[in-house]
Amino acid sequence: MSSSAIASARELLRWYDRHRRRLPWRAEPGETPDPYRVWLSEIMLQQTTVTAVIPYYERFVSRFPSVQALAAAPLDTVLSAWAGLGYYARARNLHACAQVVAGAGGFPADLVGLQALPGIGAYTAAAIGAIAFGIPAVPVDGNVERVVSRVFAIEDPLPAAKPAMRDGAARLGDDPVARARPSDFAQALFDLGAGVCTPAAPGCAVCPWMEPCAARRLGIQASLPRKSPKKDRPVRYGVHFWLTDDSGSVLLRTRPYKGLLGGMTELPGTQWRDTPWTVEDALPDAPMTVAWRPAGQVRHGFTHFELVLDLLAAHVPVVQGEGFAWRLDALDGVALPSVMRKCVRMVGG
Repeated sequence: MSSSAIASARELLRWYDRHRRRLPWRAEPGETPDPYRVWLSEIMLQQTTVTAVIPYYERFVSRFPSVQALAAAPLDTVLSAWAGLGYYARARNLHACAQVVAGAGGFPADLVGLQALPGIGAYTAAAIGAIAFGIPAVPVDGNVERVVSRVFAIEDPLPAAKPAMRDGAARLGDDPVARARPSDFAQALFDLGAGVCTPAAPGCAVCPWMEPCAARRLGIQASLPRKSPKKDRPVRYGVHFWLTDDSGSVLLRTRPYKGLLGGMTELPGTQWRDTPWTVEDALPDAPMTVAWRPAGQVRHGFTHFELVLDLLAAHVPVVQGEGFAWRLDALDGVALPSVMRKCVRMVGG
């Protein structure tokens, strides 16, 4: 790690006190942070942007205003409220965690206890601990990695550079001023990365750490952090069936609770495999033996693979098959993941 002039927590916090973002889960100056809101926002923000999360968060808190309310809700209700945010294991873990916390009477106020909860790893424990409980820990997300990589001019590519970035973040957090205001220091790092130390065009001229930034002195700030070349994502294929009836219903089913999109609702279909399906191959998985017609194709990207789904449609007097009938005019109330919403838009308008 390259040596750096002192990146002062005092300067960062002076900047933060003037420019802090107002976010629906963030306590205002003088207010006590709500651990429930901090935890909920951190789980939602995993793999998702602040802009995308805010409307989901506000609806979610309106529906489940406390950890006790969330714990008491059926899992299907929670999954339905989560639909569209993706990474649905987060929603299942969220519900399980709420039940543990509600049963214990509240969140543990230490990192070991937090990390023992369902769905909470080292980063999330550090974020909740610092922001909600004032524990002097520095949570390292993508924004903080970017800031640290530039302050210390860490040129090794990700993910190999992560240990050096964590060490750099810990060095910044060891500043006595940072340790005295751990909640604000963590959020100041988030805000600096999100609003000033941005990926493509860092705003060095307005950065409180412009002078001590080693990458700026070397003229390489815009190229950091470096990343290893991405591998091509494999493609998987499936066929799903859009079956409607005279009552205005469509046949849906619930995915197994374990695995990808566990517990979410989907159109009946085949498994997802590495080779394309022919119609003849897929028909044994159809919910009914009827005249199916091609109804379009949907592509959807998951983290580790690309999915291509062919859609077949049919209309019958009464839908039958594995699953349940659902009113077409009430599909907004069902826990459909994004890929299935794409299918509905493709074939159902």
